[in-house]
Amino acid sequence: MNCPFCNYTETKVVDSRDTNEGKITRRRRECIKCEGRFSTYEEIELLRLSVLKKNGQKVDYDKSKIETGIRRALVKRPITEDRTIKLLGDIEYAIKSLEKTEVTSKEIGKIVLKKLRDLDEVAYVRFASVYKSFGSVESFKKELDKLDMNN
Repeated sequence: MNCPFCNYTETKVVDSRDTNEGKITRRRRECIKCEGRFSTYEEIELLRLSVLKKNGQKVDYDKSKIETGIRRALVKRPITEDRTIKLLGDIEYAIKSLEKTEVTSKEIGKIVLKKLRDLDEVAYVRFASVYKSFGSVESFKKELDKLDMNN
């Protein structure tokens, strides 16, 4: 593990704790050289997964794509980094729990939307606006109305 501050290759683990109901281990590390501290998150990779996209193309599952979308949706929302990490872990676990070697992008999107809806309505609407590619203000309003009906 390289230090993110000075890129030195030796670090020591100062503290470890399980997060996300034991699915992820958070390790607090300290650089041997500059003594900078940082956290890493470690999780088990359960299986290789392919994603079937809307256009029929198959690609390898890449959780960083989901993380990018989630983080964009959560910009300036009152959600802590720990809650974000837990959300990402919950999404990852839900996807892997499908126990499939191939999953559609639609299935992934539904999982993400459900988890975001439970966490933060504004982030949900932001993510939904990109994921569902609203073509008009009317389709956007319909999504907001559905959100109101569920509360």
